[in-house]
Formats: sequence, structure tokens, C-alpha cells
Amino acid sequence: MALTGKLTKKLVENLGAGRHGDGGGLYLVVDPSGARRWIVRVVVKGQKNLKGAPLRTDFGLGGADVVTLNQARERALEYRRMAKQGLNPRFNASREIPCFEEVARQVHIDRMPTWKNDKHGAQWINTLRDYAFPKIGRMPVDSIGQPEVLMCLSPIWTDKHETARRLAQRIKIVLDVAKSKGFRSGENPVTAIQDAQVLPKVKAKPKHHNAMAWQDVPAFYADLKNRDAMSAKALMFTCLTGSRTGEVLGTPWSEIDLEARLWTCPAVRMKGGVVHRVPLSDEMMAIIEPLRAMQSEYVFEGQKRHQPLSNMAMLMLLRRMQVESVTVHGFRSTFRDWASENANVAYEVSEMSLAHKVGSAVERAYARSDLLEKRRSLMEQWSRYVTSGEPSAGV
Repeated sequence: MALTGKLTKKLVENLGAGRHGDGGGLYLVVDPSGARRWIVRVVVKGQKNLKGAPLRTDFGLGGADVVTLNQARERALEYRRMAKQGLNPRFNASREIPCFEEVARQVHIDRMPTWKNDKHGAQWINTLRDYAFPKIGRMPVDSIGQPEVLMCLSPIWTDKHETARRLAQRIKIVLDVAKSKGFRSGENPVTAIQDAQVLPKVKAKPKHHNAMAWQDVPAFYADLKNRDAMSAKALMFTCLTGSRTGEVLGTPWSEIDLEARLWTCPAVRMKGGVVHRVPLSDEMMAIIEPLRAMQSEYVFEGQKRHQPLSNMAMLMLLRRMQVESVTVHGFRSTFRDWASENANVAYEVSEMSLAHKVGSAVERAYARSDLLEKRRSLMEQWSRYVTSGEPSAGV
């Protein structure tokens, strides 16, 4: 006969953030991120805490996605029985060892608030789903050693090295979490494999985005200016700012200060995780100011109201213009080449314009200026060159 309490399966699935009691010391804890987990609070008979009061303590029973309501009640009852006998469940409970997939999915849920965006979170679990779960997903997490990890990594280590490297990192995290919860002991097999250099060294081949020669940009830009599509406006702005596709397309008006002629992209939207300020030239202002009349949440609105353009919009525009050998991201390289070869600009100014880190960590700690005014001058020169082919003086 199943144990009963205040909660139901439907409540477990739908209750909002907070701690929800089932009775008998069992609680469902719902985090703001939506992650759901069970805890049980017990008082261990005859034992005192550091203040001399009865020893009251909480124990995690696992995530609600892998531990059902009835299982949580049964485990909570087991813990209460031990506590009444004076046995601390932390040292006496017999726990079932979860499988690798159960732990991995719980780790994924727990880390949801830390993902930069939903896409990164999905990539994290999908890598494990595709390459680890089919081979070790149902194995008890304490039985996974080097041979099992190698079963996942070896088939893709050379052909898909970057994927394999990320897979290794994610398997390591899951096994480290399992150890911290008492489900494993000993060295992490991923660490052992890396330290012993069991897998061959793979020399990564750098992938460069195809870029337009800076000498060709003025003619290309003139063609863009004759187009009314929103994707053309976005591509013009991308070309002038040297920014990444996602940074431009995801720009809300709240990041734009028209009076100060400044675009401030927050750390959460930047690849490097650092706030980046972009000084807006006359030409940049001329692109975005008319778009204000649309009263959209985003500067470059797509087909849906208050939604940005698709990530593919600018690339598709290039294809329609029959510019086949160039990528949108490549305009960053175009700007960098122009700055070096034509503007004769200081290295740190051009690098900071692209939101690249300059110098060592120690050097960055002392040189905290983002050289905004020097970059403002550089961006104005770049805009003048792009719109007219006018040569530049050094910055």
C-alpha cells in the first residue's frame, strides 16, 4: 500500500518556487530556475548539535525528475525510522546508486540558471545524450572507470575532436558531482585519462571565417545602402561596429544611448563575459535612428513583432547578393585588417574595438581603461572609409 501525504503527482509537477511540505518531514524544494528536488528533515534521537540542541538535519533524496513522490516518501520514512533509533541517516542509510544519465540530467537542471542562454544549456546535455548515454547512460555511476569513458571518447576523438573534448569535460563534471554526493570514490577516470595521455594528441586546425578584403568594402556597402530590408540595415551596422552576429541582432533599445552615442552590450550577451561599449559613429546613428519609429523592443526587428531578426537573416542576404565567399563574422577580420594596414592604429585600440582581451591577466588588472575615446575616433574613421573609401590617419 502506497504512503500518503499532502502532495500529489500533479502538484509536484506544477508547484512554484519554494519549499512545499508533504508531511512527516518530507519537502519538495522548487528552485527559481524550476529545478525540483526532495529533502527530508529529521531529528536524530539522543544526538545534539554544537549548541546542545537536538540534532535536526536535512537530507537530499534526489531530483523530482528521477525520484517519484512515492519513492521519496519511502526513503523519507526509512530516514525517520533510523533517526528515531538514534542512527544518523548520513552514515547509516543504504542508498541506491543512480545511473550516469540520472546524475547527468540532474546536474543539467541544477546548472540551468548559469547557462548564458537556452542554446548553451541544450548543447551541454545534447552532447551527453548523443555520445555518452547510449554507452554508459544506464550504468551505475560508481561503476564507470577509464574503459567506459574511453568507449565514449575514442570513436570521435580525432574526427570530432572539439566535440570529444567538450564531452570529456562534461563527463568529468557529472562524475565529480556524483562523488560529492557520495555515489563514487577515488580518482575521476577522465582526469586519469588526461594525465596519462592515453588518447593521442590532436592538432586542431584553425577555422577562419571567410572575410571580404577591406578594399572591397566601400562598393559592397554602397550596394547594401540601396536595399530597404531590415537584414541590410543589420548587416550595415554589423560591418561598421565589427560586432558579432548575435550581439547585433539581440540588441534591445535599452542598450542604446542615443544622446551619448553609445551602445553598451552587457556581459551576459558577450562571448567573453565582459561588458563591451561601442561608440556610435555618424553613419551608425544614421542607420538606427530611423528604426526608432517602429517602436519595437529590438533595434533590428524580425518578422514577428518585438522579436529580433533570425540569426541566418544576414547570411541569407549575402547569398541573395551572390557574395558567396564571405561570412558575416568575417567582417570582424576585415575591420581588423583595415585597422592594421590602412589606419595604422595601435594594436590595443583595434583589439578592444573587437572586444578581444589584451595582455595578460596581470596587465589587464592594471590597465582597466577600455580606450573609449580612441576607439570612437577609430570607428568614425572606419565609417568614413566604408562609406566613401576615404583613407585614414593613425589613431
